Amino acid sequence: MSVNELTAESRGFRLAKRLGRAMGPAGVFLKGFIERPRMVGSIIPSSKATINAMLAPVDWANCKLFVEYGPGVGTFCQPVLDRLPRDGELVVIDTNPMFIDYLKRTITDSRFHAVLGSAEDVEAIVRSFGHEKADYVLSGLPFSTLPEGVAPAIAAATYRVIRTGGAFLTYQFSTVARQYTARHFERVNTGLEWWNIPPCFLSWGWKEDQAA
Repeated sequence: MSVNELTAESRGFRLAKRLGRAMGPAGVFLKGFIERPRMVGSIIPSSKATINAMLAPVDWANCKLFVEYGPGVGTFCQPVLDRLPRDGELVVIDTNPMFIDYLKRTITDSRFHAVLGSAEDVEAIVRSFGHEKADYVLSGLPFSTLPEGVAPAIAAATYRVIRTGGAFLTYQFSTVARQYTARHFERVNTGLEWWNIPPCFLSWGWKEDQAA
């Protein structure tokens, strides 16, 4: 990388930091996108319509452990916590320490756990909280831009960690995550949410009893 490129990158980070302070959660999200564009799915958080559509099929009364990959500034976190039963738990996993630090400072619900780590390690993370399986896993990770080998590893680990009857929920601006979901899950429902910037593809991969 040249001196000019390093200078431009440094300026971009300084600008993002100032925006983060000035704009609150939106600024933190933008800063995260600028610093790690390949790991953040969008420059702005998901819409309320996307949140409601994604979470609608969840059987909340029987949800004890909900996991989210790439929570960002927590766009889905509070809606999930609002729906979880009192004895349920939400575990979110992100590789960006800035997002994890922000979530730990702003969400005080005892059912909430923010983990700095990779979604590839979801099985070990779930076990660390005393669970063998998760009921649902939600992901907004940009599967199409993840480093080589990471997306298939995440999809396989997610299938293993979800209980029978649970589901892998994804929202993306391409159909790549849906394709990885279909490689493992017995049934995949799909949707398209227009009330989002940009519109995004939704999918719910259901883990069914193969013996049945």
